[in-house]
Amino acid sequence: MVEIIQHPSPNYGDRRDGKKVSLLILHYTDMLSAKAALDRMCDPATEVSAHYLINEDGQIYQMVDENKRAWHAGVSCWHEETDVNSISIGIELANPGHSNGPLQSFPEKQIESLIELAKDICIRHDIPTAGVIGHSDIAPGRKVDPGPLFPWKELAKEGLAIWPNDDLSTFHMANDEKVIAAALAKLGYDVRDITQAISAFQLRFRPNKHDGEFDQEIGQILAALTNKKK
Repeated sequence: MVEIIQHPSPNYGDRRDGKKVSLLILHYTDMLSAKAALDRMCDPATEVSAHYLINEDGQIYQMVDENKRAWHAGVSCWHEETDVNSISIGIELANPGHSNGPLQSFPEKQIESLIELAKDICIRHDIPTAGVIGHSDIAPGRKVDPGPLFPWKELAKEGLAIWPNDDLSTFHMANDEKVIAAALAKLGYDVRDITQAISAFQLRFRPNKHDGEFDQEIGQILAALTNKKK
């Protein structure tokens, strides 16, 4: 494990109502440098933070103790839980994101450090594979990070994310809004706006086209993840 540099942030509180950690949420910083992101998340005026930040070179910074409630999820929902900050640990990946020119991929060293750290966190808190998700998953229509270039399939190979079977031919889902909504809700998505929920799902599992329109491929992927065969 890369040595973790302590970089304390004042932006945290207690987890509410005795809630336990069950999610690990991945973000990108959407800023030009890791230093700028650290400064922002350690500024009391911003009222934002995360437990960890991983630089492009793989260096890990810890800003908030895992037992505390960092302020990274914002307005969000997963499995009908709206206080996502109280049940999650947040990791920020230094990356310019959508706001600073063309999208940039995540360097190998950064992902290697993420995998090591994420495995350690998931073991300590007994977070299931399905509990490792992106900011876009919990905030459909509001957030898009960690974005379409994030290597979810690589994390899945390490047991750190769900991913559909390679052979989708045996899976099918009807283009029926109630069926689609039920499947997305089973995974955890907020389906009050079904178009935004589909778009968030696409961004995660079929990022080359995430227009919110249901199609056969998305139906197969969703069916595969919810075990609905033909």
